[in-house]
Amino acid sequence: MSDGRQPDREGIADLFDELQELEDIVDSEEERRQVREAMRAATDAQDDDPAVFGRVIWGFDREDFAEAVLGSLLFGIPMAVEGGTVDAGRHIARHPLYLLGTLVTAVAMVVGILYVADFQDVRVAHRIFGVIPRRLAGVTLTPLATSVALLTAWGLVDWSSDPAIVWESLCICAVAFVPMAIGAALGDILPGS
Repeated sequence: MSDGRQPDREGIADLFDELQELEDIVDSEEERRQVREAMRAATDAQDDDPAVFGRVIWGFDREDFAEAVLGSLLFGIPMAVEGGTVDAGRHIARHPLYLLGTLVTAVAMVVGILYVADFQDVRVAHRIFGVIPRRLAGVTLTPLATSVALLTAWGLVDWSSDPAIVWESLCICAVAFVPMAIGAALGDILPGS
């Protein structure tokens, strides 16, 4: 701002609330585009504020992706060098419902960090298929791919033609995915982008 004051964080959050309501009621795609441009302008106005917390987080771009990868690696590298990850994965492989529970728990924790814990004011900008927030998809798929890549590169999993070995490898990656998903969510929102 020109008078040296920082933008009012509550004012920005209120503005976002009003713009999201407006986006829901406008009639044409052109009007929705204009509302989204106003939201981006509000985000740009807040970018002058050096505070990490209390900012409105909107959208998911390559910077957010990079933060999610970094968070995944910070939490995932210890999992890759820890033998317990392989043991836990083998245990899950013998109990298939545990795999489902593991994945659901990881996604629930990501949702909690992004949208419930209120670390930041995280807004849904775009939805995939009109349902899944793009940020949620990015913050869950990034650590999943990172876990597969890291554990494969370091020889902890094997994607041979034997279905039992592939299943076990998938379960090991799922175990590593849990902390990596938490790291990705925290890495994404803590810088406040």
